[in-house]
Amino acid sequence: MTHPTLPAPAATTGTATAGPGIRERAARLEALLGPAADPGNPLGTAAVLAADERGELLPEGERMLAAFALNAEFVPRALGGRFEQADSFAHLMRALFRRDCSLGIGYGVTSFIAGLPVWASGSPAQQRRAADLLLSGGRIVAAYTELAHGSDFSRHELTADPDPDPGSRGGYRVDGGKQLVNNVSRAQAGVLFARTDDRPGSRSHSHLLVDLDGVPADAVRRDFRYPVSGVRGCLLGGIEFHDCPVPGDALLGRPGDAMETVLRAFQVTRSVLPGMVVGTGDTQLRAVLGFARERLLYGRPVTDLPSPRAVLTGAFTDLLVCDALSTVGARALHLLPGETSVLSAAVKYLVPKLLQDSSYRLSVLLGARSYLRTGPYTVFQKAARDLPVVSLAHAGSAVCQATIVPQLPRIAARGWHGDGPEPVDPPRGLFLPGGPLPPLDLSRLELNSRGRDTLGRLVADPDRDHGHPQVTALARLFAEELRRLGDRAVALPARDRTAIASRRGFLLADRYAHVLAAAACIGVWQQGDGFTGDPAWVVCALHRLAERLGLRPPPLPVDASEAVHAELLRRHEQNLTLDLIRAPLL
Repeated sequence: MTHPTLPAPAATTGTATAGPGIRERAARLEALLGPAADPGNPLGTAAVLAADERGELLPEGERMLAAFALNAEFVPRALGGRFEQADSFAHLMRALFRRDCSLGIGYGVTSFIAGLPVWASGSPAQQRRAADLLLSGGRIVAAYTELAHGSDFSRHELTADPDPDPGSRGGYRVDGGKQLVNNVSRAQAGVLFARTDDRPGSRSHSHLLVDLDGVPADAVRRDFRYPVSGVRGCLLGGIEFHDCPVPGDALLGRPGDAMETVLRAFQVTRSVLPGMVVGTGDTQLRAVLGFARERLLYGRPVTDLPSPRAVLTGAFTDLLVCDALSTVGARALHLLPGETSVLSAAVKYLVPKLLQDSSYRLSVLLGARSYLRTGPYTVFQKAARDLPVVSLAHAGSAVCQATIVPQLPRIAARGWHGDGPEPVDPPRGLFLPGGPLPPLDLSRLELNSRGRDTLGRLVADPDRDHGHPQVTALARLFAEELRRLGDRAVALPARDRTAIASRRGFLLADRYAHVLAAAACIGVWQQGDGFTGDPAWVVCALHRLAERLGLRPPPLPVDASEAVHAELLRRHEQNLTLDLIRAPLL
């Protein structure tokens, strides 16, 4: 079966430059947000926290994003929007997530997610309709979740049966409900994941692009809201259909192909969303660093004490690891589309895990202040509440691991040391944040990696010289880990090669994700300049990843740790972001 592709920019020659003005747009968005610490700023941290206490999205924030035309970032450039590169889009949105997760999700990320099935399998008319709606400031929701079945989409029960009315012209009657759908109460359209066939299997569900304002008012209800502990400003509601007529032209693609479309589209969301959430980790670390520099113990700042110093340096290193892995994952959508079924799952699994682990360690350093909803460090507890909610969006950790496990034996047999093709180094562009990329073609995203792992092969050879003795020595630990992991994956019994694998399969997926993170860090360092080209951070990153896996790395060189800590303090003083981009803040 063929699939429509994401519209490519006109007159492309196969290589696209980075989205015109993406860095300028990110800087403009940061300028519109204004200084976070200014209590008089209507978009500052104080205003964000007050809106969160009220359980509402920051009204001034929504007005600003409408004026910025953020919705254009969700629409492909060929359809009049500004979306071109997955990693650049994540970096742009990161500015918003640094300020307020609720605003980042609540204003429009849901529209980005909902648009992907339309760009992937919609007709030209459906794509035009969705693009026009978003470009005019409207909203589309992605209606997938049913609380009774969670992430098991194959069991979802909302039905779309053929309309028996001869005048319906092939229309449907929709019955059932979806829960925890962001913005459903105020969206103009929705992409419904609906059962269109009673038979079990992967061909039982279809996507419908439904005009929510055009359906009969007595056939739908969407006025209820779920209170949540994190992202409290988001309008997470439900929708219930009661024998609701929907026209036949609402069908996206062919009947029964929604699961296949989802498996492609979610590779994009799994790669891009974690890159946005890195901004939330940045905010938490910045808040705790501010506390540690102001708090005095034994006559000196907390940052001068060994244990707090190690926590702060470690959290900074973890943030760089998260950025490296999410950036590589997003760029792989363009450069290695046949392999992102696994890589995107690894990104979505490991990045939230590392960020939440860092959040806990930083909360210990902040102490009782990490629970306070008033005072100068209140933003920390808001971010701590938001992170778990964001991490669950569309795919929790178990779902991502279950995506990786069935593919590991074949990757082990062919991808690293086995009977696969000759090793090929990853393309250089995989590791260049914001660098030029070919257009994103959703039809090239494959449902199975077929044993390919270009990124993992970067660390598969224990004899490879990575250009720095400490990096090479640490990389050898991951090469040995891949060998052991491969032996264990190939030996997995049949049941543990499925999505319902036992704990042993899921542990292998966890270890494999850490190895991919190590490879991403090495690649970003090798292609980097300035601080990203400094071996200090990658030595610290590999050391931390090796310790997480119990690989017993040699002692971390003091000069590497000191260099990373000095960079953290320097960025705090110069008001620069704490990610790989190192962008200025107000």
